[in-house]
Amino acid sequence: MRRTMIATACLLLAAPALAQSIGEKTGVNSALGVSPSTADFVKQVAISDMFEIESNKLAQQKGNAAEKTFATQMVTDHTKTSTELKGLVSGGKVKVELPAALDSSHQSKLDKLKGTSGRDFSSEFNSMQVSAHKEAVDLFERYAKGGDNSDLKDWAGKTLPALKHHLEMAQDLDKNSAPTVGEGKK
Repeated sequence: MRRTMIATACLLLAAPALAQSIGEKTGVNSALGVSPSTADFVKQVAISDMFEIESNKLAQQKGNAAEKTFATQMVTDHTKTSTELKGLVSGGKVKVELPAALDSSHQSKLDKLKGTSGRDFSSEFNSMQVSAHKEAVDLFERYAKGGDNSDLKDWAGKTLPALKHHLEMAQDLDKNSAPTVGEGKK
């Protein structure tokens, strides 16, 4: 019992040092519709943008025509949101440190994409894009509703329609490349 209490106390003391809260990292906040902390939001957005830019640069090289068109739009749009986020942070409106590299989860997804080609690439890429944009829409919706930094909250609300459009585009990519035999319309 004493060991459990000591371990719990250590976790509680270390929690502020962690770059992302346990609730956000495990998806509990998303399931409950709880707004992420400003630090979690900024970290996730920065990593998401880095992943989008890098994965879509791969698609510009390896993808089919539709994926290349999509990828060009994603690189442009996510470079823009990344620049806007950096501006909010460097301008002092948001007091959070931006991550300099992908986290291990996103890096492993990117590595997986690098090792594929042809239909395997398309299948992985399209699935990752749908998933990433669903997560981004959820994250931005939660922060726009309940975020604690008004400038960042406004920016999240203004950025949300573009992310919803990206999700629709990703879902269209996924539909167009998926086998249609035996599938019904949604």
